Amino acid sequence: MSALPNESALPNEAEEFRPTARLPGPERRKQLLEAARQAFASTGFHETSMNDVAKVAGVTKPVLYQRFESKRDIYRAVLEDISQRLQATVFETAAAATTPREQVEAGFSAYIDFVQEDPDGFKLLFSGASREDGEWAEITTGAEHSVASNIAKLLASNGVTEPHRQTLSYGIAGMAEYMVRHWQNDGPNAIPANDLLDDLTALAWVGLRGLGPT
Repeated sequence: MSALPNESALPNEAEEFRPTARLPGPERRKQLLEAARQAFASTGFHETSMNDVAKVAGVTKPVLYQRFESKRDIYRAVLEDISQRLQATVFETAAAATTPREQVEAGFSAYIDFVQEDPDGFKLLFSGASREDGEWAEITTGAEHSVASNIAKLLASNGVTEPHRQTLSYGIAGMAEYMVRHWQNDGPNAIPANDLLDDLTALAWVGLRGLGPT
C-alpha cells in the first residue's frame, strides 16, 4: 500500500499544503481512495470534510471534485473498492488451493492478511455507520453475500447439498467476520495472527467434517 502524507492523523489546519505530482487517472483515483479511506477511518463520515480528504491526499478540492461529485459519492467508492478487493483476494487464494482443507485455511489466511494490510478498510466496510445507511448497507451486505456464496461453491464441491450449504456458508462467513473483528479490536491483548488462523480453520474444518452426508 502506498504511503500517504501524515498517516497518523488528519493534517492540522495550519499545516503547510504540499500538492502532489500529476498522476495518470487510475493512479490518481487510487491515491484519492486511499486518502479518503484513511480520513473517514480517522474521524468518521460525518466529521470528515472533503477538505480533510483533499489535505490527506495532498491535492486541492477541485482535483477531488473532478472525480467525485460529493462526500457521499467518494465514501461509496471507498466501500466498493474495499469490498471488491476483499472478495478478490480471499477467493482467488482459496480457489488456488487443491484440497478442501487447504481451501479453508487459505481463504481464512487471505482474510486475515487483508485485515492486517488494510485495517482501516475492514473497519469501514463492517462498521455500524456503513450498516445504518441504506445505500452503504447494500455494499456491506453485498460483500457478506458474496463471501457466503463463494463458500457455498466450495461446499458444493465437497458434496454438501442445498439447502444445507447455503445455511452453512453464512455460518462460516459470519464466524470469520466476527472473530476477526473481535481480534482486530483487542489491541495489545490480541492473540497472534497465526493462532487466530489456526482457531478459525479448526472450528470450520472440524465442524464441516462432522456433518456427515447432507
